[in-house]
Amino acid sequence: MKKAVTAATAIGALALVGASLGPDALAASRDSANAAPAATSHRHQAPFDHLFVLMLENHSKSSVIGNANAPYLTKLARTYTMADHYYGVTHPSMPNYIATIAGDNFGIQDDNDQNVVNLDRRNLVDQLEAHHIRWGAYLQTLPADKLARFGPTLPDGTQVQLYAKKHNPFVLFDDVKDNPARMAHVKSYSRLGHDLNSRHAPQFVWISPNQCSDMHGGVTQTVSGHPETPCPYGVTKDDANDAALKQKADMFVRRAVHTITTSRAWTDRSAIVIVTDENDYTGTNEETGGWETAEGCCDSPYVSAGDPRVSVDWPGGTYGGGLIPAIVVSARSRGGHVDHTPYNHYSLLTTIEQNWHLSYLGHAGDRANGVRPMWRSLLSR
Repeated sequence: MKKAVTAATAIGALALVGASLGPDALAASRDSANAAPAATSHRHQAPFDHLFVLMLENHSKSSVIGNANAPYLTKLARTYTMADHYYGVTHPSMPNYIATIAGDNFGIQDDNDQNVVNLDRRNLVDQLEAHHIRWGAYLQTLPADKLARFGPTLPDGTQVQLYAKKHNPFVLFDDVKDNPARMAHVKSYSRLGHDLNSRHAPQFVWISPNQCSDMHGGVTQTVSGHPETPCPYGVTKDDANDAALKQKADMFVRRAVHTITTSRAWTDRSAIVIVTDENDYTGTNEETGGWETAEGCCDSPYVSAGDPRVSVDWPGGTYGGGLIPAIVVSARSRGGHVDHTPYNHYSLLTTIEQNWHLSYLGHAGDRANGVRPMWRSLLSR
């Protein structure tokens, strides 16, 4: 759930591995591969040619997988692979998005994207471009002004919060937002099908649905041309509004998976990782600031007791993003496989970096503190 007036919000993920090693050699090399930064050499072919990350919002694994309002997501989890101990890095939404492409939340514990004006940090785009890996970020309902906080803008000047900048991590980083060539890779979701069927399809793809299609909610008006509107917040799990949010997200994922898997870019060396950013906002847990839980793993941040960005009742400690759904769709993932390894968004980033022999950003690759790549999910067959 999501509270109507709060500084908190949330999201969530992806995966991959090594084909040139062969399945037996890969299994034997997992420990050593996890222990050291990936090599930057391109002498070995990447396990996956194309990796897709689709991040949804604010829902726990328990409220999505097996839920009657999310039949397609449940079918994917049972047909392919589910990582059932995957956590958000923290709360609320924006720091999860930042962490997924930069390996750190940089101390950010709020959704105030208007305050993120000088995020001069290395990120996944720097890595991908340095190694000539094609990439694209596809945002549903992206405004013409790609740096706008919200959109669309109605004829009367009202700015509808259907698109939300806090769910678009790419435009938060200085060396992306200030670089026109890089901003050309940040596109409307409507371009995805065309680009995946082009001769130079992106190899890494990020997808953020709008707030009516990602289970976030909060849009109370009907917007012309957007049948997914309105989408008010749910108050309790599976109330009428929450059920509708899940149904809309389920349909979006169904259509997105179809667009991807029927495209020219999709091969038996492609994988889709579907996650949420964080678990449910229930409003009932004063200690966590209203989130269902603050469970986490794998370098989730420590937040001091009483931090006002969380709650005066917060006792201090690891402030994770809770247990969330994580599904891997790939010809290389075994049907019905469940991976019990603890993961979070740093694990997803680690997997992407290892796939293309990139160095590690931030907490990515920190095996000593539990950050492991997701090869057991991506290569389960």
